[in-house]
Amino acid sequence: MSAPSLIEARAAERPAALIVRNPFDGSAIGSVAQSTPDDLDRILERARAGFRASRALSRFARHEVLDRAAALLRERADQAAALIVREAGKTIRQARKEVRRAATTLSLSAETARSHAGEVVPFDAFEGSGNRRGWFTREPLGIIVAITPYNDPLNLVAHKLGPAVAAGDAVILKPSPFAPLTAEFLVGLLVEAGLPAEIVTTVHGHKDLAQALVGAREVRLVSFTGGFATGEAIARTAGLKRLAMELGGNAPVLVFADADIPAAVEACVSGAFWAAGQNCVGAQRILVQREVHERFREEFVARTARLVAGDPADERTDVGPMISPESVDRAMRLVDDAVTAGARVLAGHRRGGRSIGRPSSRRCRSPAHCGRTRPSPRSSCSPPSTPRRRRSPWPTRPNTPCTRACSPRI
Repeated sequence: MSAPSLIEARAAERPAALIVRNPFDGSAIGSVAQSTPDDLDRILERARAGFRASRALSRFARHEVLDRAAALLRERADQAAALIVREAGKTIRQARKEVRRAATTLSLSAETARSHAGEVVPFDAFEGSGNRRGWFTREPLGIIVAITPYNDPLNLVAHKLGPAVAAGDAVILKPSPFAPLTAEFLVGLLVEAGLPAEIVTTVHGHKDLAQALVGAREVRLVSFTGGFATGEAIARTAGLKRLAMELGGNAPVLVFADADIPAAVEACVSGAFWAAGQNCVGAQRILVQREVHERFREEFVARTARLVAGDPADERTDVGPMISPESVDRAMRLVDDAVTAGARVLAGHRRGGRSIGRPSSRRCRSPAHCGRTRPSPRSSCSPPSTPRRRRSPWPTRPNTPCTRACSPRI
């Protein structure tokens, strides 16, 4: 599968095509043409034309495009899910859920295109203004740069494109180099649904291309989902324009003594190991009240041990591969750092997981769970400061065991 970029560099200056590989077995599944900062003028020229076309569409027309695109995505759900599995390594069951969510995102955007138009405001809340009214309309913003990650390669692109199309904007989309084909697939559905092709310009390239796009003065908004360090760099480069960012974090879960423990365990295991732990809203620290700590730990470890790691296309698989060998290396280091700091590995932490011996073994690892006694300064699982209030129901001694799932951040 090859998806040529809508903006291609001049032949003499064109960088090598980006080869997209299956993270499970390393096989090449497609390629995309890459752009460079030298292409910025042509990218912006196309985006200007896209904005003129988008702004000219009626709200009803935008609704119809998005509604048809949602219907097309539902019709081709199996094709979309299979592509997510091959490109991003999500399990087939997880991929199907993402497709359903993306279709819902487009449907919600379609409804917003018709309803999010403006408002009439009565002024009679103030003395002397009883016979006056004000009104406002919501108008297109302009050119938007959207940068998306690999962990939800379909739905997060839908989150960028759906509202932008509903509002009458143009989008320069730069998807993750790990998952460009899924983004191209969704853009193709929108065009098939009737969206003028120039409204969304899909580009692929390296960091220097992203910097050029973010810094362009004609860009009115940068929408970014990804890591904190990259978000901070975008903020420094962007200048006077709007920023909409969803950044990775270090998410804690609190389990109280009166919680439904089986339900809490199931939710925490899913939160920790969904998408092989590559989830910016995943459970990365689990703080358990002392009275139920032992029970929760035992049930969490047992449930984690039952997870099946391996081929994401297999219906029985719970945990697929991480996106790259480097991501596996980082996850292994985080757990090793935790052990060095005093943690004990209670489950997993085996490279290759249940795929040992297959070509994918560099990218698969069994889900790891640690019981920690001291924080590690380098681990993404490091706990917060110990509560100091006397009436706190939480353990207050620094050496009190605390259970947490060790999952990498995006």
